[in-house]
Amino acid sequence: MADLTESIRRFLEDISTDELEERVVEYVVREVGNGRKLEDALKDPYVKNRLNDEKLQHVLENPEIIGAIEKSITAAFKAKDFGFAD
Repeated sequence: MADLTESIRRFLEDISTDELEERVVEYVVREVGNGRKLEDALKDPYVKNRLNDEKLQHVLENPEIIGAIEKSITAAFKAKDFGFAD
């Protein structure tokens, strides 16, 4: 019975972690889409208070995050705005 209880606990913990990571992904994608730098969005208390470094690394591998970064880079090239000071 203890094994079953532990399995259920881990399953529920994984579900809640996945949901939390998904919310952070949505937040970061939205922020980058609004023109913020990825580095700045990742430093937000919303992100820092929800994910440890290991989980943050996992989030950064998410295809939605990578797509948002690619869009941001494409927009910067089109606008010829690379964030360098003149």
